[in-house]
Amino acid sequence: MDQKLLLMAAGGTGGHMFPAQALAEAMLARGWRVKLSTDVRGARYTGGFPQGVEIIEASSATFARGGLLAKAMVGPKIAAGVASMALAMRRDRPDAVIGFGGYPSIPALAAAKLLGLPRMIHEQNGVLGRVNQLFAKHVDGIACGTWPTNVPEGVASAHLGNPVRAAVLDRAGAAYIPPGDYPMSVLVMGGSQGARILSDIVPPAFAALPMEVIGRLRIFHQAREEDIERVTQFYAEHGVHAEVQPFFHDVPNLLSECQLVISRSGASSVADISVIGRPSILIPFAAATGDHQTANARGLVDAGAAVLIPESKLETTVLHEQISAILNNPKAATQMSAAALGTSIPDATERLVAEVEGLSEKDKA
Repeated sequence: MDQKLLLMAAGGTGGHMFPAQALAEAMLARGWRVKLSTDVRGARYTGGFPQGVEIIEASSATFARGGLLAKAMVGPKIAAGVASMALAMRRDRPDAVIGFGGYPSIPALAAAKLLGLPRMIHEQNGVLGRVNQLFAKHVDGIACGTWPTNVPEGVASAHLGNPVRAAVLDRAGAAYIPPGDYPMSVLVMGGSQGARILSDIVPPAFAALPMEVIGRLRIFHQAREEDIERVTQFYAEHGVHAEVQPFFHDVPNLLSECQLVISRSGASSVADISVIGRPSILIPFAAATGDHQTANARGLVDAGAAVLIPESKLETTVLHEQISAILNNPKAATQMSAAALGTSIPDATERLVAEVEGLSEKDKA
């Protein structure tokens, strides 16, 4: 019997690509063939995907970037991408197509609609992204990573959770070592965009801690390339042991070993924090579409697992107070860790696999 084929489509941010990677790992293990349709920007995030995944770069574009000429080329670029994906699908027909959001997912989803293929979307955030809004009424169903998620009336949806990579699942529920009189670590994650404010506010918030605490701390701080030198220098000048990088390749390990996470509240970050189970201070990206990062954070905050600081309220003194409150209260930190774990959906990937397999059977009904 021929192997079934899953075609995934995802945009060029970790928030879209990490759940796609998790699904790819699971589907390959079940004997499926897997293809990923993305664009040049998205292809940069495919290094962690299993070797068995075939990467297809499809022409796409967005009106959100570039000048008048770039905007004038959006339509032709998307049309070319849709045509190329339709031809590819006719040559090698997918049993199911799933979009994870982002404008690079447009060609595959549009081609799947034109060809009448079984298709669905997975929305990671508590608010549908622009592309997922566009296709919401033109798919067989929506898998929601965050609940509640506002979906159009009459559209089938289910809360499945956000799939996390195998490397995260390997550390699910890892034992938490509360803050104490010994070496501690803090992970600072700025997400794929908008991390500058964290580079401005986080270092002085740590520098204001007593020297006996600073001496026990090691900070792993994700920063933009252009901020790395100044952030590294600031930490060094204030005696804070810190590693500042644009991207940490072993986030699951850093999460499992840290006492506290300071992070944007992108859907994948929230899922990783909850599955491993760590106290967090969440600072939603203010410019996120529909303020979806605040919606993403709500589950952890309501459970008492996280402190939310709106970007408009983020000041050094405010952040310093919250850091101190957690690092100086081992009991509360431990309770936050357990509460985070209680909000997790570690079997989100299996739930999504079941949806995809059910979707593939519709083509035979």
